[in-house]
Amino acid sequence: MFTGLIEEVGTVTSTRERKRRKQLQIVAPRIAKKIRTGESVALNGCCLTLSARRGDRLTFDLLEETLAHTNLKMLKRDSSVNLERALRGDGRLGGHFVQGHVDCTSRIISFEQIEGDYRLAVELPAEFARYVACKGSIAIDGISLTIADVSRMSFAVWIIPHTKRHTNLSRAEAGILVNLEFDILAKYVERMISARPPQV
Repeated sequence: MFTGLIEEVGTVTSTRERKRRKQLQIVAPRIAKKIRTGESVALNGCCLTLSARRGDRLTFDLLEETLAHTNLKMLKRDSSVNLERALRGDGRLGGHFVQGHVDCTSRIISFEQIEGDYRLAVELPAEFARYVACKGSIAIDGISLTIADVSRMSFAVWIIPHTKRHTNLSRAEAGILVNLEFDILAKYVERMISARPPQV
């Protein structure tokens, strides 16, 4: 479980293609000092297991399923990735509950500065539109954000300068593919309602 508060922006140093999987190495000096092999880390909102650590370099194995459903398949040398360690039981929940289970990828429509802040608009896949509500939570590349506007084909969030500086949104632009994880609470509500017996 994660909170959507990014701890560090890592940099991809190498990628290796292997049979039906990809090995990814990232340099992340801050997190590398605090993590052990076998622990969970969210990379762009996708929960992965640290397979090796050497100094400030972290290595992860990406399976075919992960590559098929996330933007991690697009990563190359010098790409920026959002990193967050798993939430401790006694930790503070500053964002919202993020599982690290990416629902889909979607493209940025626009990312524009309006006065002192930034408005990020993202395409909204029709099959997930029911999970999006104004003022609700969403994780974009693992960042916990609040939905400001919703239309039939898209949604928008507002980004403060601090978030832009300290996440991979510093490189965001129209056309880039981002990982989306919709609020787990909406999914449970849908499940419970659909499981209710019909009223007589």
